Amino acid sequence: MKSYLLSENTAMEMKRLNEEIRTCNKCRLSETRINALSGEGNLNARIMLIAQAPGKNEDQKGIMFIGPSGKILNELLQISDVDRRGLYMTNLVKCMLPKYRKPKQDEIDICSSYLDREIELIDPKILVPLGHYSTTYIFKKYNLSIPSKQEFYTLYGRLFISNSRKILPLQHPAAILHRPEIKEMLIKNYHKLKIFSEDCKWYAVCPMKRYYEKGLLEKKWVELYCKGDWETCIRYKMEEKGEPHADWMLPDGTIDEELKNM
Repeated sequence: MKSYLLSENTAMEMKRLNEEIRTCNKCRLSETRINALSGEGNLNARIMLIAQAPGKNEDQKGIMFIGPSGKILNELLQISDVDRRGLYMTNLVKCMLPKYRKPKQDEIDICSSYLDREIELIDPKILVPLGHYSTTYIFKKYNLSIPSKQEFYTLYGRLFISNSRKILPLQHPAAILHRPEIKEMLIKNYHKLKIFSEDCKWYAVCPMKRYYEKGLLEKKWVELYCKGDWETCIRYKMEEKGEPHADWMLPDGTIDEELKNM
């Protein structure tokens, strides 16, 4: 009953927030938009996608990801075997940017308060900012270092943790429209959404779980691998191949001798 009431309260709060977004006139973008887009999707979502701003089709229909980039997103999700209905999707800036220009800082400052409240209400396990501006905002919000413009691309497809929040930056689907040659890279990175949709199947019997519950293993190992990118875990790969490995071998393949006698 408690979880039902919590979900009901969340839905009511989200409904009020969405109405605020749809009627917002706090910045210049309200003068040129057709629709201010509130987020949409599963209020109990494990994963929240955060795009930059609505496009022309989204602005006209008031629905997330229905234009060209939406078609690419649907294809990437289908290839990755991820159900779009299980996600929550929103934008950093809720109104279309005239002529698809870059968002101005004051527009981000004003509009990001809506995003902050969405994050608080949904409380997803993983935030997935799409593209430069959304990733930059989320990294600043959670006090993560932002690389130079030349190195920014190195963030995509990597899992970060800050303040108990997991963050997976991905390229925006629209990137393929401008650079078709990166499609295979996006397919690989979006595959992570499937991985992060569930914990490692071996976790229940993994020594890492036992060490962690006894206070012998740092939380980061469990969050980054067992409940994060378990597909890259060396232990997982060896378990899948039936290869023997020491209980005190960490997910990255290093040996922790201190755990040997624990």
